[in-house]
Amino acid sequence: MSRIGEWIAPRRLGPDFRWLLASSWTSNIGDGIALAASPLLIASLTSSPLLVAAGAAMQFLPWLLFGLFAGAVADRYDRRTLVMLANGSRAVVVAGLVGFLVTGQATVGIVLAVAFLYGTAEVFADTAGSTLLPMIVRGADLGVGNARLQAGFLVGNQLAGPPLGAFLFAAGAFWPFLVQILCVTLAVLLIARIARTTKSDDDAPVTVRGGRPIREGLRWLRGNPPVRTLVVIILVFNVTWAAPWSILVLYATERLGMGPVGFGALTTASAIGGIAATVAFGWLERRLSFATLMRVCLTLEVLMHLGFAVTTVPAVALAIMVGFGAYAFVWATISTTVRQRLVPLPLQGRIAAVNMVGVFGGLVIGQLLGGILAQSFGITAPWWFAFAGSAITLVVIWRSISAIAAAPPAADAPR
Repeated sequence: MSRIGEWIAPRRLGPDFRWLLASSWTSNIGDGIALAASPLLIASLTSSPLLVAAGAAMQFLPWLLFGLFAGAVADRYDRRTLVMLANGSRAVVVAGLVGFLVTGQATVGIVLAVAFLYGTAEVFADTAGSTLLPMIVRGADLGVGNARLQAGFLVGNQLAGPPLGAFLFAAGAFWPFLVQILCVTLAVLLIARIARTTKSDDDAPVTVRGGRPIREGLRWLRGNPPVRTLVVIILVFNVTWAAPWSILVLYATERLGMGPVGFGALTTASAIGGIAATVAFGWLERRLSFATLMRVCLTLEVLMHLGFAVTTVPAVALAIMVGFGAYAFVWATISTTVRQRLVPLPLQGRIAAVNMVGVFGGLVIGQLLGGILAQSFGITAPWWFAFAGSAITLVVIWRSISAIAAAPPAADAPR
């Protein structure tokens, strides 16, 4: 294996990790293509802001409706098979959309229905997929494994996929979705090569008395302070984060005067920061404790909300966005790694699902608050809300971070 290949997928993580990584990166490219092509398609079919916004809402609604159930399913059945079935379902749904586009029968209603069905399949694919890494690598390697998976999300979903999706859409409305089908299908074939996955039932059992699977997971979470606190932190910080991000396009065009191209540059700057953090993560993990890194990341988020609130200079905003992308990548990698280390394998799906419901629930609440605050008090009001809310939260949970990072791993965690 070349030096670059060894850095991307270290040999010590094993061949199963390489298949998982290749599948994840391929799927993220397809999702990134759809990230740009889907809103372009809806906008080409309607000028209604409500319907355009409804397309975006389809990304969140399935998580709120089916997230907990998907977690219970992931803990009951073979997780690799679930990922393959869910991704296969996504390919079939998009193939139906391509059929409507080719025949000229596509309508906004059909596109929204496809988005909902696709999002539902994605809930099951992502929930089951999030449990695979702890099953195939040692606990000591979860950090680097999550970092490489996050890198694929940054490059495929945020950096390379969207411009490719826009380019393909310009060539023909069905082209980006056809390429997406190919990406998702390839992801299924790659995940099929993983050898070491088993039913959760075959793992060491977790005894939680009296209750259905979802209730058992929630009861375990309630009785585990480190993981419970981590989920609450993620929920609250997603509320404060989503409030200003919901009006980012208005902030970029009206306050910074950057125009549509400048708005795109802001999102690209975030991805660049994340990629830089990908390169530095191994160095950071070796030299700093997780507790220190978690505190630094959350402190930077507080300060960067303040920076956005006060600046009117585009160059400063771009620099802040690069920093945001960097610490957001580190935080996402560490928080996922800590959760995977602390949760027993038979509960990985349910606790991951609770975490994701918190993420998307926080996004929905934050976006609503951001719109209301901007409408009532001006464009910078959501940033001031984010600064104050995240600062207060950080003060409250500051001491708890040490307990979260130092908590002993689950008894059946990979060594």
